[in-house]
Amino acid sequence: MLRLAWHAAVITISTLLFGVTAIVFLILIPNGNPLLWFARPWARSITMACGVRVRSSGGESLALETPCIFLCNHQSHFDILALILALPGQYRVLAKRELFLVPVFGWAIWLAGFIPVNRSRRDSAIRSITRAAKKVRAGRSILIFGEGTRSEDGSLGPLKKGGFHLAMQSGAPIVPVSISGSRAVLPKGSLTIRPGEIRVHISQPIATYGRSMDGFDALIAEVRRSLEAGIAASTPTAT
Repeated sequence: MLRLAWHAAVITISTLLFGVTAIVFLILIPNGNPLLWFARPWARSITMACGVRVRSSGGESLALETPCIFLCNHQSHFDILALILALPGQYRVLAKRELFLVPVFGWAIWLAGFIPVNRSRRDSAIRSITRAAKKVRAGRSILIFGEGTRSEDGSLGPLKKGGFHLAMQSGAPIVPVSISGSRAVLPKGSLTIRPGEIRVHISQPIATYGRSMDGFDALIAEVRRSLEAGIAASTPTAT
């Protein structure tokens, strides 16, 4: 109970401190970039207080000047903290609409240009994909969770087609990002955070420019194989 209270206090205070500061800077510098300036120390303060280590691999040759679609698997709420610490450069996130309703946190991601998606309405989801594609063509990378929701058992679920339509519309490469260990830290449906290690592996980009829709299913299969290989490469356990 004391650990739960400590974790809740750290998350609340860090979110208020860094979130309010980010909002001020986002108003003064309305290009969205200040969010990640403050999101990285925010994520670091929470992971350190919770005894969670984040290790990343791959991505050394990633061309930051080339916009891409970071397509990740999803195991835990801690995934976003790990990704903030592991992914380089500036990017925006295609995130579920409910997150934008969270005080401070939601205001900050809205000001930063994150894109809300309503998964229950197909027409709204299509509009979100179109907005995201415009951002990519303008030079901004997009992060998306390929499964659309957290895994129940840690295995990679079916990949939603939205991220692939986004890549095909924008012509940007897909960079598979594999997360392992986060489910042991904070499983879906639990409030108990356990110390442990989260590993993030950034795979080589997979080109989409020039591909026809005839190769759509083959593209999904190729990205899935890359994600599975990254997940299998390391499966740390909570300590």
